[in-house]
Amino acid sequence: MIKQAIVPLIFLFISLGVTAQEKRLSKEEAVRLTLENNFGIKVAGNQVEIADNNQGILNSGYLPNLTGTAGANYNDLNSNTEYPGQFESSGEPRPDLEINHAESQSFNGGLNLNYTLFDGLGRLYNYKRLKEQYQLTELQARETIENTLLQLFSIYFEVARLTENENVLKQALEISTDRITRAEYAFEYGQNTKLDILNAQVDVTNDSINLLNTKQQLANVKRDLNVIVNQSLTEDFQVDTIVRFVPRLQLDELIGEAKQNNVTILQAKRNLAINAYDIKVNRSGYLPTIGLTGSYGWNLNQSAPNSFLPGQIIPGSNRTSLTLGLGASLTWNLFDGGRTTTLVQNSKIAYENQELLQEQVTLEVDRDILNALASYENRLTIYQIQEQNVITNQNNFERSKEQFQLGRITSIEFRQAQINLLNAQTNKNLAKYDAKLAELQLLQLTGQLLNVEF
Repeated sequence: MIKQAIVPLIFLFISLGVTAQEKRLSKEEAVRLTLENNFGIKVAGNQVEIADNNQGILNSGYLPNLTGTAGANYNDLNSNTEYPGQFESSGEPRPDLEINHAESQSFNGGLNLNYTLFDGLGRLYNYKRLKEQYQLTELQARETIENTLLQLFSIYFEVARLTENENVLKQALEISTDRITRAEYAFEYGQNTKLDILNAQVDVTNDSINLLNTKQQLANVKRDLNVIVNQSLTEDFQVDTIVRFVPRLQLDELIGEAKQNNVTILQAKRNLAINAYDIKVNRSGYLPTIGLTGSYGWNLNQSAPNSFLPGQIIPGSNRTSLTLGLGASLTWNLFDGGRTTTLVQNSKIAYENQELLQEQVTLEVDRDILNALASYENRLTIYQIQEQNVITNQNNFERSKEQFQLGRITSIEFRQAQINLLNAQTNKNLAKYDAKLAELQLLQLTGQLLNVEF
């Protein structure tokens, strides 16, 4: 009766681990998908495009301003002019002069050109400042990419760890299931008690629950990875569980070049250059501005008929004119209430603050590299110890299995050997990916995270 109840349960748990062939998501493919599809990286790329537009010649202030104007006017004249008195020659009264619907139009068009020839070099330094701002934005985008890749691999390695743990738990479940069969046969032949069967059933239940929980955790983490690479949340895949570490000699070389490549230090240098240009831009307020102007205009006037003498009407006329003008101007703000002086002083203080910040950042990066290196070495040593620990526990388990089958140790002692091996295997998996993630964090600090093979 017990066997009939437990066997379907076992096959249910085992069937959960049998899945269709899933596609393999390699580290390189995960990186490629992240760089192409990740939302944060796309936003950072758009910010770089904006900075690139800002540093272009169209935003430099070096090009002239050209404006066009045009206008048209229309008049409809109705007039009645009365002339008192009479003509001397004939004695007849002077006739009234009446003009109805006398139309007149005027049209004009023009071009105006303004060009700043000299503005105290403010335009030049602002242009250079925008170049530095563009390079700073590129560094900020690179920092976003590095942080995103670290996040990617922290999740990728968690998928790999849980995948290996799942395989370990499947093996444990198979061993516990086999124990039930052996215990039932032994009970039938009177070689043990029912207690051994119950112990085996308890172990199968625990192993099944642990396997189910691991499967659920693995499914959740896979969805997290799908979010990072921006693909369907239902996408299923297998990941690489092989980890390769950077050779120590290469790692030492990268650490020696960290100050030239660390993205935080490079950003601090760009900010310092931007602050230096801010001082020069503000100093341009002390110098004059020289500008050139040019204009070209066209006018057309179509006048209505008019009267200057009684009885005489002068017909309308058309008059066209073209005008060309050139000019130069000099503007020198001799005193602006101290505004320019205040801006220069504040920009100098900001520059000093940036120098202090750069020194602080350099010191903190040195500290972070030493901490990261120590953490990496510690985790790598733990991983090596755990590898040896797995070998030791594997040998202990194999001997315990032999002794258990010969009836020389109890099921409780055999189960303890199995648990020890299970813990050693899962601890080794954890140590392996912790060490690799610590290495990637160290590589980020050296500025080489994007230049090494994963």
